[in-house]
Amino acid sequence: MTKTDNFIPLKFRRLEEDIMLRESRNFFELMDQRRTVRDFSDQRIPQEVIENAIRSAGTAPSGANMQPWHFAVVQDANIKKRIREAAEIEEKKLYEHRAGDEWLEALAPLGTDANKPFLETAPTLIVVFSKKFTIDDQGRKRKNYYTAESVGIACGMLITALHGSGLATLTHTPSPMKFLCDILERPTYERPFLLLVCGYPAANARVPNIQRQPLSQISSFIP
Repeated sequence: MTKTDNFIPLKFRRLEEDIMLRESRNFFELMDQRRTVRDFSDQRIPQEVIENAIRSAGTAPSGANMQPWHFAVVQDANIKKRIREAAEIEEKKLYEHRAGDEWLEALAPLGTDANKPFLETAPTLIVVFSKKFTIDDQGRKRKNYYTAESVGIACGMLITALHGSGLATLTHTPSPMKFLCDILERPTYERPFLLLVCGYPAANARVPNIQRQPLSQISSFIP
């Protein structure tokens, strides 16, 4: 068997330049409307929307194609309540002891504090776990590579898919997050990477008046 025996033809949709430009502008305009939301409606989300978003995230590139992620979808009210209670314990420690003055000053314009009601109000929480190892079908433990980079890309694609489906999200990373392993009964070789809150924004939702840096500040083009 040669190296190319395991390869298949690439499926690629090449666009005419005018269509490419239009699509890129439309996509930017869509993503430019994305904002982190902290006021959620409790309205239920169609299950297939969540499933398709996770399928999309699962197409992310990963080191050696090990796909070192697991997406735990939480919709049960009691489990969401337990997650909120545990997260607020850690957040209270952060705001009262762990975060320095500079950090608290940076957070101040966002209006955040240790109270996280959205963890109960939002209809769906997606807890993303990174996997240091993968257990194959024969029960063998295989090391994963570039885990943080791979899972980070998958999370970006997950957020993009949810926003493109008409939902709002909030990235939440209480530290430490081991309580998520305990509550969701995940194996010891998995580590919580991100707690993603998703749903419809509340009717009265408001967001901080912040500005994004222009292209000239976030990029350089090397001739």
